[in-house]
Amino acid sequence: MTGRVVLVGAGPGDPDLITVKGAKALAAADVVIYDRLVAPALLDLAPAQAERIYVGKQPGGHAMRQEQIDAVLVEQAGLGRTVVRLKGGDPFVFGRGGEELLACADAGVPCEVIPGITSAVAAPAAVGIPVTHRGIARSFAVVTASTAGAAHEPDAVDLTAVATATDTLVLLMAAGRLSQTCAALIAAGRPADEPAALVMWATTPEERSVIGTLADLPALAAAASMGPPATLIVGEVAALPREVTSRATVAERSQPHGAPA
Repeated sequence: MTGRVVLVGAGPGDPDLITVKGAKALAAADVVIYDRLVAPALLDLAPAQAERIYVGKQPGGHAMRQEQIDAVLVEQAGLGRTVVRLKGGDPFVFGRGGEELLACADAGVPCEVIPGITSAVAAPAAVGIPVTHRGIARSFAVVTASTAGAAHEPDAVDLTAVATATDTLVLLMAAGRLSQTCAALIAAGRPADEPAALVMWATTPEERSVIGTLADLPALAAAASMGPPATLIVGEVAALPREVTSRATVAERSQPHGAPA
């Protein structure tokens, strides 16, 4: 008897941001295989008797290699179970969900994909940065910063190909190589004084952010003790939170004395 696998996007961090369909899938799970950045509260949505298997990856070490995760998915489904593969953000945005989908297909295991809110859009939005904005940004691209500027890596990201090809650039997993990434973007043609922001633990109680320019952001982030997981946003839209604050201050000061704000 063959069960099935459901790839579920857990969203960017806040457990309330999982989709209704994703929550329903968890409620019907026999086993939940989950990542490091999944909100612990989401595991409570699964039945008490459901098995929970941690397969998280973090800088410097993995609980399981990807090939092992693929094998566990197939093995558990082969036992006739409904397997929820719970992944932070969206399964198909740097989540290796495509590899897991193919592994299921090769084994003849039915697999459903339930999209999730990706941090590529949610992290900027959480601090008031739209990735597109009329008159400022008509395009955006999402890349990984985990291998940015690391020419010796076999899958290193060549930032020169995307650095100036889009108005807004969103780089995931940016904290570990922030200095190298910012320097590589400047070398590839992005202005050193262009607005840039770093958002850490977006949509969670631990959320923090810093806004500066490409040139000074690494120093600002270091001074603020920013670390992973973090998302880097580069482009004119990164200055919008300061503009909002400035306009709100002006509006407040323009209120007549004693008038309601």
